[in-house]
Amino acid sequence: MVALVGRPNAGKSTLLNAVVGTKIAIVSDKPQTTRTRIVGVRNLPAGQIVFVDTPGIHRPLHRMNVRMVDVAVQSMNHADLVCLVADASEPVGGGDEYLAGLVAKVTAPVLLALNKIDVIEKTALLPQMQRWGRLARFAEIVPISALTGENVDRLSEVFLQHLPEGEPLYPADFVTDQPERAYVAELVREKLLQHTRDELPFTSAVLVDHIEETESRGLMRIYCTIVVDRESQKPIVIGRAGSMVKQIGTEARHELESFFGTKVFLDLRVKTRAGWREDSRVLDQLGVIDE
Repeated sequence: MVALVGRPNAGKSTLLNAVVGTKIAIVSDKPQTTRTRIVGVRNLPAGQIVFVDTPGIHRPLHRMNVRMVDVAVQSMNHADLVCLVADASEPVGGGDEYLAGLVAKVTAPVLLALNKIDVIEKTALLPQMQRWGRLARFAEIVPISALTGENVDRLSEVFLQHLPEGEPLYPADFVTDQPERAYVAELVREKLLQHTRDELPFTSAVLVDHIEETESRGLMRIYCTIVVDRESQKPIVIGRAGSMVKQIGTEARHELESFFGTKVFLDLRVKTRAGWREDSRVLDQLGVIDE
């Protein structure tokens, strides 16, 4: 098992999708997009790799964020191999030093995937590798671009070199442990993040109320609630005459139809629930588990 850890927006979920070969984690340019632990499996001729994508490690301000960071730390402690994903385009700072200190405490080997090399000058890469090399003792440093796929296959080879031998943990056709409801909620939230931009990246969530499959008609009916923290945020999500929530729903529905291979009816409602990030029941529904 390989734990993918890093600071928010380092590209862990993009890397997970790249190494698994299919989209199982939502991607956004907003920090703290990943809120739960997501397992993805890649079967290669030389072996099976089980990846655990984790929330970005940051200073938590709400109960939700405390749970998120706990998930990441626990995943590191239970992994056979830790892959620290870092943004090569950002200067190394205090948050990186804190993260390097955390990974230094784990007993498993630690690799560094220096991500986003597609957006930096090649001459800047070696100095970045040297800066990170001074922060912690990495078994190997691999420069990659999860977005373009550059060096991702090489990274998979390095994973196999450092992982212990054993029986496969999952069947050959297994891709992810994400429940159907969790995938639906995350996909709707991805579209919500894309269209609401900076207005409510951390104060919104999506709850799946009901999924109904009608086999005779080849139709899946999905009912979801978009939860916001303040009443003033509802008009942002709904949009003029419902235009925003309709666009979010249309884009999510098209992707869900492709994923499930069937027609989808998607119903989205918007509700205000003040302080939901401190509400244990809501966090449990979202799958942000209290470790």
